[in-house]
Amino acid sequence: MSFQAYLDAIEAKTGLTPRQLVDKAAERGFGADSKAAPILEWLKEDYGLGRGHGMALVHVITKGDRISTKHVGTDGAHADASDRLWLDGIATKPADY
Repeated sequence: MSFQAYLDAIEAKTGLTPRQLVDKAAERGFGADSKAAPILEWLKEDYGLGRGHGMALVHVITKGDRISTKHVGTDGAHADASDRLWLDGIATKPADY
C-alpha cells in the first residue's frame, strides 16, 4: 500500500482529512518533536487506527507532507506517484497523487 493510500484509507475510516487530523494533533500538542507512541495511542483510542495507518499519520504530524523519493515512480507495493502527500482530502486530490 502506498503512503498516499494509507492516508486515503484513514480519511475513509475516520471521515477526517489528513490535514484535519494534523490540526487536531497540533491542538493536543503533537508536532515535530513528538514521539510516535503517544500519537499512536491517541489515534487508536480516538479513531480506532492501527499501527500501520497510525505511523503514516505520525510521519505527517512530525515531518510534514514530504516523503523519501525511494518509492516514487516505482512499481512496487509501496510506490507513490509523488514525494509530496495530499493532505486535503480524497475529493479534492489531483490525479497525479
